[in-house]
Amino acid sequence: MQALLIVVFFFALFIFWIVARTAVVVPQQNAYVVERLGRFAGVLDAGFHILVPFVDVIRYRHVLKEQAMDIPEQICITRDNVQVAVDGILYLKVMDPERASYGISNYQFAIIQLAQTTLRSEIGKIELDRTFEERTYVNTQVVTEVDKASEAWGVKVLRYEIKNITPPQDILAAMEKQMRAEREKRAVVSSRWPRPPPRGSAPWPRPSRRRAASRRCSSGWPSSTSRSSASSPARATASSSLRTCPTWARCWPWP
Repeated sequence: MQALLIVVFFFALFIFWIVARTAVVVPQQNAYVVERLGRFAGVLDAGFHILVPFVDVIRYRHVLKEQAMDIPEQICITRDNVQVAVDGILYLKVMDPERASYGISNYQFAIIQLAQTTLRSEIGKIELDRTFEERTYVNTQVVTEVDKASEAWGVKVLRYEIKNITPPQDILAAMEKQMRAEREKRAVVSSRWPRPPPRGSAPWPRPSRRRAASRRCSSGWPSSTSRSSASSPARATASSSLRTCPTWARCWPWP
């Protein structure tokens, strides 16, 4: 009797093990690739499935949700031969589990390597001063090139974003000095010009005709009233005095 109970117990345990191996529950946004006797048999979507014992095997498991992959930092050389450290993040999604399983051995590693090489190529086409403002263009080019290659792997590259662009320390120091010099130059130029009167106050007075006349040179340049009544010899004399005057710009009559 005890021997029969032991046999029944092991038989029930064997049945339970077979059911556990053949009954599969696939979570939502997941896909399992099944092989039957070493060949591709199908893809299991979300839900409950029963496999053939000792024949069907789940070979690959894929997540169909959007994934974020960190692209390691690498050294890129710009068009003006400056080394910058650039890293980023790539967003992708598995569209075809069959091609993602059999199209390439490791699509994640391949996409990371391809994104790094494409990024180095795009950074080498622009100068250091334009690397920060051309981020959108570089991101678009990386997505376009990587998506072309990953299409055969059943993977869709959605977007790529550059996280950090780090120039060398000496380049950062030179850029800081340049910006400081530009700010000091603007401050000096702005201090030479008179400040406009505050809002609500009286505007600056216009110079009177007497002050304008006093600014003319003493070389005999005729005033606005005398020019209308002067003869042609007087005008010739005035024009000759204008040419001989070293400060002819100050001699010009005010309006």
